[in-house]
Order: sequence, then C-alpha cells, then structure tokens
Amino acid sequence: MDRDPRLSQQTLRVLALFTDPSCRLAGSDISKRTRMLSGTMYPILLRLERAGWLKSEWEELEPRDLQRPRRRFYSLTGLGYNKSRAALAELGVPDRGVVWNS
Repeated sequence: MDRDPRLSQQTLRVLALFTDPSCRLAGSDISKRTRMLSGTMYPILLRLERAGWLKSEWEELEPRDLQRPRRRFYSLTGLGYNKSRAALAELGVPDRGVVWNS
C-alpha cells in the first residue's frame, strides 16, 4: 500500500462520487459523471487503488454474452471512505451521514 495520494481537484471530484460506501461504479460511469478524459481519470483511480482507498473488480459476466467489453467496477475501502470523508469535510462538502460498516 502506497502513501496517501495527492488530493488534487480532479481526485476530489472522483472521491465525491463515492460518498455512499455501497457505491460501485464502472470507469465509464466515473468518466461520464466527472467529465474527465480517461488519460486523467484512470491514473487517479490507479493511485487511489494503490493507496488502499479504492478496490476494483472485473465484471463477472462474459463479454461475449454481454456483447460489449467487460467493465471494471470501483468502490471505496473502509480506509478510503474515512480518508475521503475527512478530506471532503475540510472542503465543506456536506456529509450525508452514512456510516461505514465493514
């Protein structure tokens, strides 16, 4: 696990999507919601994953059955939830009062 990632404006935009700990988003969903290009977004996701803030997993269904490429889903870890919640609170982003239950 790497040290805490740099919390750039773009990184905070990504983290703000995960205010609900049960949230699970595909990279394409994150890109659409943040309006980030993949060259910006995927390195952020990789840094957050290496730092232990996010975890990812591939969709279990076969691409042949889906008639599209498999998607990779991202979700917060307990560490990521606590760290991102604190970082967003410092910036005045409202807390939805969700409690992490691991």
